Amino acid sequence: MISKATIQQLAKQFASKSQAIREYLHQHPELSFEETKTAAYVAQQLNDVGIAFTPNVAGNGIVATIEGVNPTSKCIALRADLDALPINEISNKPYASKTPGIMHACGHDMHTACLLGALAVLNETKTAWQGTIKAIFQPAEEKLPGGASLMIKEGVLKNPTVDKIVAQHVFPELEAGKVGFRPGMYMASCDEIYITVNGKGGHGAMPHQCIDPVYIASQLVVEFQQIISRFLDPTIPGVISFGKFIAEGATNVIPSKVELAGTFRMLNEDWRAKIHQKMHDLVDATAQATGAKIDLNIAKGYPYLENDDQLTIALKEHAKAYLGEENVIDLPIRMTGEDFAFYTHEVPGCFYRLGVRNEAKGIVHPVHHPQFDVDEKAYETGVGLMAWLAIHSN
Repeated sequence: MISKATIQQLAKQFASKSQAIREYLHQHPELSFEETKTAAYVAQQLNDVGIAFTPNVAGNGIVATIEGVNPTSKCIALRADLDALPINEISNKPYASKTPGIMHACGHDMHTACLLGALAVLNETKTAWQGTIKAIFQPAEEKLPGGASLMIKEGVLKNPTVDKIVAQHVFPELEAGKVGFRPGMYMASCDEIYITVNGKGGHGAMPHQCIDPVYIASQLVVEFQQIISRFLDPTIPGVISFGKFIAEGATNVIPSKVELAGTFRMLNEDWRAKIHQKMHDLVDATAQATGAKIDLNIAKGYPYLENDDQLTIALKEHAKAYLGEENVIDLPIRMTGEDFAFYTHEVPGCFYRLGVRNEAKGIVHPVHHPQFDVDEKAYETGVGLMAWLAIHSN
């Protein structure tokens, strides 16, 4: 088995290249399902180091493979995502986005750069480890139906069959050089809620002549919260939040229509379905009681993410061996969503967090923030640990 010192030395060697890759990608972000130039750049990087790959999987996805000793003994998949977000970057960094209104604010450029670096390490050492490494460069993590679901449908977990899958994600709450793990349920399913309340508009001074969609929509916002507080089992985490309420009336004008949009998060698939039905029941009852026509559309998104207990506990111990026990933390449950969850419902998976924070440098902003960035120290950690964990994913 290859030594930790060898992996650490190679990670240090390839960290600067990974940093250059990330900074290039950061300057040239592309939105979900539009990552054509990003995919071409990744393909070129793979060509440069002689790693075989298949392009155009589920659109802009790429699947690369490296065979070690006895390649049929196991197949470990490593996943990174390619897409950026519709955010206008606020930065004076030389590698700031050159595309107005689009930014790698969630660290997908970092994920791709670290995976390319890890592949370089694994390619250099392939005579010293067992099995096959499959690298998945996935499009469209940020947009339904999620690139993971599309790549799975196109057979990314087959030929060869993936035994286990691992991914790392930036974590700006955690200092660079540290990582975090959580076995079991970790992140929530995420569904989008769209409601249109069609009433009867009129003069605000004569509400009795109207079917007021503003009042009805306001009731729905409150009553949807009661679904969580008075219907859901309180031992199961669940969240409903509305972030959009459009009522284009005036001070004395009751509009004819109101539009709502929100999100629903859960950590249980059975209760997820029950809450969906409860939403429909509530909307139907409200429509009948008020005389309004109410349309409810629930766009079903990603499932909850469950880290395989045995795999995650084992990889956490390997991370301690590689980084030192003081640099590996336990993570709490998060109600955010991730389409890596699709993979975890197919094969044993581990989704862990890579610290990128540096308060002294002002690198403290959360993901999806226009000033999000990563500390340089995180490259060496991200490259080396991913390679180390791939080798030890038995």
